[in-house]
Amino acid sequence: MEIDNKKLVYRKMGENDLDIFVKLRLEFLSEMNQDLTEKNKVKIIDSLKKYYVKCLSKNEFIGIICEYNNIIVSTAFLAINEKPANYYSINGKTGTLLNVYTFPEYRKNGISTCILKIIVEEAKKQNVFDIELLATKDGEKLYENIGFTVPEKKYMELIL
Repeated sequence: MEIDNKKLVYRKMGENDLDIFVKLRLEFLSEMNQDLTEKNKVKIIDSLKKYYVKCLSKNEFIGIICEYNNIIVSTAFLAINEKPANYYSINGKTGTLLNVYTFPEYRKNGISTCILKIIVEEAKKQNVFDIELLATKDGEKLYENIGFTVPEKKYMELIL
């Protein structure tokens, strides 16, 4: 879809955007995981509401949305957490990029690039040392163009 970039409005999410946050996160999760049951959906909604209120009050969350003609067309979230200082992260503040999503009909207009640049600037203001993400194959080029690289360090995980 060809759009008029002058009509794009980017804004930071705030405390009045709880319902928008939940809706956008659920849409993202539904597209990524088609097996989302109603029972799990209810649990996720409850957890998301608690998370948003807690993290927003502690300045541990940055959400950016883009609207076009008063319709939300794209979003990205950054969860900020603090770990003990280490060799890689001197102040311990790390961001995890989540929910980078543009609705299909609005893709290929540079919207996600703009949102990511805004997120990066907001993270810098909060002294976040680095930002990590799990990229899909489709998103790799977008992240590389912003400056993301594949880290040399390899993490392992244990699912509990």
